[in-house]
Amino acid sequence: MELLNEYIDAYLSTLKYLDEVISEPADEYGLSFEQYLIMHNIAQKDGLTLSDIVDDRKVTRAAVSRQIKTLLKRDYVYQEPDEDDRRRMLLHLTETGTEIEKIVTGRVENRFEGWVEVFGSVKAREILDFIKMFDDKVVSKTKARARGRE
Repeated sequence: MELLNEYIDAYLSTLKYLDEVISEPADEYGLSFEQYLIMHNIAQKDGLTLSDIVDDRKVTRAAVSRQIKTLLKRDYVYQEPDEDDRRRMLLHLTETGTEIEKIVTGRVENRFEGWVEVFGSVKAREILDFIKMFDDKVVSKTKARARGRE
């Protein structure tokens, strides 16, 4: 029971706010971290499609579609039909989107480098390995069970 209470305390004091800590570099531009990641992916590979992002992120089309809709409204991203298949819409960063993606990427890199400095690269790798193991052994199995109930 004591271990459970410590986990709850850790969640309430840290994990609950982790998304806010990670999202902070993009806040100034009204971006969630997920929206920034979509922009970052487009910056790395211009002409991605919604399906490409869905496959990469392993989330629903609806979730990605909502994020892209916001990016379109803010004029950070634009779409154009694929010349080979006019039904496919290719995603590109606007000039503003390109500038913002570069700025936020710099901030994210600086923040991450600070974390690695605090923990050291060996401990940072151990933390990442633990997160991956937790995803594999707990999160993925929980998601699979939930999908089985749908």
